[in-house]
Amino acid sequence: MASKDVRLNASDIHTAQGTIHVRPYRVSGSKNLSALVSFTPRHSYFDLGNQRSGSDAFRGFYSLFWIAMFLLMLRSYVTSFEQTGYPLSLAFATLFSKDAKTLAISDAIMVFSTVLCVPFIQSIQHGWIPYYWTGLILQHFWQAVTLALAITWTFNREWPWVQSGFFTLHAIVMLMKIHSYLTVNGHLSALTALLAQREEELKTLCETPAVGGYTKALADAKSGLEREIKEKEKESGYASGGEQSTGGTATPIEDPALSGTRNAAGLRERVTNVSITSASGVAPPSATITGTSASSDAASHPLLSHPREEVRALATIISDIESELTSRGPARVRWPENVTYANYFDYLLVPSLVYELEYPRTDRIRPLYVFEKTVATFGTFTLLYSIVQIYILPLTPTRDQSFARSLLDLALPFMLCYILLFYIIFECVCNGFAELSRFADREFYEDWWNSTTWDEYARKWNKPVHAFLLRHVYASTMASSAKFSKSRAAFVTFLLSACAHELVMAIVTKKIRMYLFLMQMIQIPLIALGRVPWVRRNKMLGNVIFWMGLMTGLPLLCVAYCAY
Repeated sequence: MASKDVRLNASDIHTAQGTIHVRPYRVSGSKNLSALVSFTPRHSYFDLGNQRSGSDAFRGFYSLFWIAMFLLMLRSYVTSFEQTGYPLSLAFATLFSKDAKTLAISDAIMVFSTVLCVPFIQSIQHGWIPYYWTGLILQHFWQAVTLALAITWTFNREWPWVQSGFFTLHAIVMLMKIHSYLTVNGHLSALTALLAQREEELKTLCETPAVGGYTKALADAKSGLEREIKEKEKESGYASGGEQSTGGTATPIEDPALSGTRNAAGLRERVTNVSITSASGVAPPSATITGTSASSDAASHPLLSHPREEVRALATIISDIESELTSRGPARVRWPENVTYANYFDYLLVPSLVYELEYPRTDRIRPLYVFEKTVATFGTFTLLYSIVQIYILPLTPTRDQSFARSLLDLALPFMLCYILLFYIIFECVCNGFAELSRFADREFYEDWWNSTTWDEYARKWNKPVHAFLLRHVYASTMASSAKFSKSRAAFVTFLLSACAHELVMAIVTKKIRMYLFLMQMIQIPLIALGRVPWVRRNKMLGNVIFWMGLMTGLPLLCVAYCAY
């Protein structure tokens, strides 16, 4: 959605008083974009409340892993104590605690500076700045300056690799957050302006002799709606009184006839609402009726069933725009009600990189759950620290060491660090913030360990970033005026991701080598290879190749950047 999403295709509506030039509403791919990334209440895979993983046949290996990690660390501590008199060296702690106060202050300033998003969107809301294209240009300029300042400050402070890596990654995360916030709200501001345009066109059309005024248009729409109800009830096998024609036998939920019944119920509700609108006197042409039944989840215009096609077309356009401007959750938040500081700070707390008007929420915050995730975070970090201190730092590769031996020495420690870091970020930190913000969708990852192809792994292991790339890069490039194909959009997505990864490595290592960039881009032909029929059929082989590639790639990167 970085490009202009609102497409206006010109057409003419001929009336008795002349021709009205209408450019019908259409958001290029907007509904598809929303459908690509949906939020619903879900548990994370390792959550004790997840019934699916709780009944998994291999759940015992989860317990075995932590027991094995405990025994490994206990043995390492005992050995270290016997040799040095200390169970664990604090040399690494001295490294990553360097300039910690400045790092914390810098990170806080960076996070709170993003609150400027709110007055920026408010200025767009009040019409002081048009989002297309002035606001969009300012948005990307601001993002570029923010990233440049973060990188410059990192080099200025001469932070070690831990601090520089954390600050750079957090800067990129914040950029993704503000990009989604500004893009979504800017897009909705453009839709609001378009809505006013279409409402004025409908008002003009209703005042023509052919329509006969808004009151008559409502009466004609009500008559058309009643005809639709009779047709729906007839199709579903129901009498107009609502009784079944099958002898009263209960219809199962899966029965297709129910869809017709629900449609009829929704139409009956619209008849009631249209009648209320008619009785209220002069209603504005922008009037929309928000359905309260289970069958209706979007605003519907009272003239949707008008007999004249041009009236129905504009009423449909207005209803579609209203549905885009209103959330689909129970709060029914409508833009710009969400443009507040409270809403923005809530969005900062929610562990999602894709902005929505409304997220699914839990009923309450569970203090014991937050405590559990806090303890798990510090406990797992202790294991992570121990592995780095004992098994990785002493074996940091140099040019003098054997390349193959370095890979063998570092393969298992790096794999353990990767798993522990994944657990800290996605199971502990994300779930902790989700609980604090009552964010109900806890599916921050899927079973990536079962991946048989690299594209499956990319979809499953980091769902927040994948959702951002899917909506704001992949789908947006296809919905833009350039009309990228799926393959070109996928290439652009991989290219952007590879550039971001290489940027982090360049800042951390103070080198530009492009090793990680090349390894990221190599995934494209590997994905194509994984789609070959004989490879797809052999799931076990695909999973073995995936794990071998992951276990080889991590130490390979370390050796490449450290020694070369």
